[in-house]
Amino acid sequence: MTDFSDLWTAHRHVVRDVAYRVLGSVAEAEDVTQETYLRLLARGDEPDAEPLDEPRAWLVTVASRLAIDRLRSHEHSRRAYVGPWLPEPIVTDERTLPEDRVTLDDSVRMALLVVLEQLTPAERTAFLLHDVFDLGFDRVADVLGVSPASARQSASRARKRIAAQGEARFSVDPAAARRLSERFAAAASEGDLEGLVAVLATDATGHFDTGGVFPDAPTDVVTGAETIARQFLAGVGGLGLDFEVAEVNAEPGVVIRRRGRVISVLALEFAEERISVIHGIGNPKKLAHVR
Repeated sequence: MTDFSDLWTAHRHVVRDVAYRVLGSVAEAEDVTQETYLRLLARGDEPDAEPLDEPRAWLVTVASRLAIDRLRSHEHSRRAYVGPWLPEPIVTDERTLPEDRVTLDDSVRMALLVVLEQLTPAERTAFLLHDVFDLGFDRVADVLGVSPASARQSASRARKRIAAQGEARFSVDPAAARRLSERFAAAASEGDLEGLVAVLATDATGHFDTGGVFPDAPTDVVTGAETIARQFLAGVGGLGLDFEVAEVNAEPGVVIRRRGRVISVLALEFAEERISVIHGIGNPKKLAHVR
């Protein structure tokens, strides 16, 4: 029997990172992480098991297979989802424990995750494993059950679609993004229509995922600063809500609470000193992990 405890401690976060980026779900990423650990323990119990020469690659491969199987099983339910399906948000602050943190970098930004949702499972996985987690195409092909050439083509198609969607086309100074988020939160808290319009780009878009839980919530994309501001204030007005700026998927965003309970998280995109996109997640099932 082999003791893999040190190996697991060193690489557990990578397993969770892979699973979250493939699935867009914190809860399912935790399930995949646990199942990967059980697979590792089972391998340690094998009397004739060879040593793991590349433990990180082995763990990423196992986790990726488990995640892509789940992703493929969800394709029908996501197509039938009421309104836009958005990834579960990652909210971090000083209260977040180290073991609960997903590694935050550009690959976890909501803008990229939303584009990844539009790819096939093979394209999404090939791009993430090769371009983000540095696996060779031989390994990627093994995960997908295809040839290395096919895996390379899947990653290439993913890159082209990401570029066509304009992901990461704008950059805003982090301090400026934080100030915009604070101005948004203050205007929302005060019911200040003009203040909200002032921080939104004229052609801003709003995407709101409530999973059909709130019948009055928009299920289509909301376009235009004033339209977004009016609809947003109509939805939150008079509810006694608290608006707190927090780090949401590696960028400044807003957490909305009512009597201490999280009811929505806003992941924001920024362009030219304005908020250009609001991704609002209000489905209670997607917020169970947010404190």
